[in-house]
Amino acid sequence: MTRDIFTPADILLPDTISPEIWSVIACDQFSSEHDYWERVKKRAGKEPSTINLIIPEAYLTGIDEEQEISRISAAMDDYCSRGILREVKNSYIYVERTLTGGRVRRGVIGAIDLEEYDYSGREAAILASEGTVLERLPVRIKVRSAARLELPHIMTFIDDRETRIIETLSEKAGALPLLYDSDLMEGGGHIRGIRVSGDAADFVGAAMRTIHEKSRILMVIGDGNHSLAAAKSYWDELKRKLGPSGREDHPARRALVEVNNVYDPAISFEAIHRVIWGADPQELVKELEKATPRGAAYELQWVSRDRSGVIGVRAKCVGDMLTELQNFLDGYIARNGCRIDYIHGEDTVRRLSENDRCLGLILPAMDKSELFATVAAGSIFPKKSFSVGNAGDKRYYLECRAISI
Repeated sequence: MTRDIFTPADILLPDTISPEIWSVIACDQFSSEHDYWERVKKRAGKEPSTINLIIPEAYLTGIDEEQEISRISAAMDDYCSRGILREVKNSYIYVERTLTGGRVRRGVIGAIDLEEYDYSGREAAILASEGTVLERLPVRIKVRSAARLELPHIMTFIDDRETRIIETLSEKAGALPLLYDSDLMEGGGHIRGIRVSGDAADFVGAAMRTIHEKSRILMVIGDGNHSLAAAKSYWDELKRKLGPSGREDHPARRALVEVNNVYDPAISFEAIHRVIWGADPQELVKELEKATPRGAAYELQWVSRDRSGVIGVRAKCVGDMLTELQNFLDGYIARNGCRIDYIHGEDTVRRLSENDRCLGLILPAMDKSELFATVAAGSIFPKKSFSVGNAGDKRYYLECRAISI
């Protein structure tokens, strides 16, 4: 019998506060824009908010990790003890997210079994889509190990060409209980969540088993690769201390995620661009032109304070082009002591590139049809290859789940 990899969960939701105040965007967004996060903090004020339960990547440099982890742990304890969260037991949540452009992205929130997930390249039912930067995991593992709650911004994809699961739930949604219906701050659009339990949940579980029986890969991670890798690493550490029965039932064995059908018309893959700081832009461009196979397959735009241009790159697929580029940049930065930021949004790249000794690289987007084919072939994309939608359309922290006993 096929193991249930994606199951209902006991999900915690804000009860006494507005979801708009409670919910903030994924911590890895706007990593070079402190003003964005300062506005979020001001909007939340002294109200309970997930801004107090995360460390935005914009602030990772130079922080006191132990102090920040202690702050997050204390805030979680406070929120739980004050009863501001209500529990929705043994359920999935069907989610409709109205994006900034008006499209509606549909998904299902539930818990995946971390024993069925791998980010290192080994065969598994759930696989990473991009290379994992191991240096980014320790602080995330520390946060999770001290956390009473998990807050997911992870999005995974299923290859459901026949639109049997999420789209069917969409048709049933009007008869199911509404859990939340709210705007999101900072222009994040709108979010609507509906409880899926009982027979409707049984339908989801059975349909997911059918997909897995037809394909060795059930899911590919779209967003939140590093957060899920940290959850897996923490579980691998923890389970060594547990007996067989403790491993089977411990809440940290599972991770809350949103599952989306890669063929949802509202899902688009956006490029994640690069900004290199502390470089001579013209020198960097010359070296890049020499190191990159030249051709017309893909166009790589570059922009600095006073110049811009295009480099034609020869590659059989966008993944190979991205690998060539990332290998070059990793070597160049190591040799020259530069710094790199990974940026969502072409406008942001152009604005940041107005700075002295700064070069922006604007990458082509990936066709989403390449995702499962690449991963099924045993390959992964290099780190920060693509984003699911633009920065403002990323998942917001809203749902929680207890992960400690």
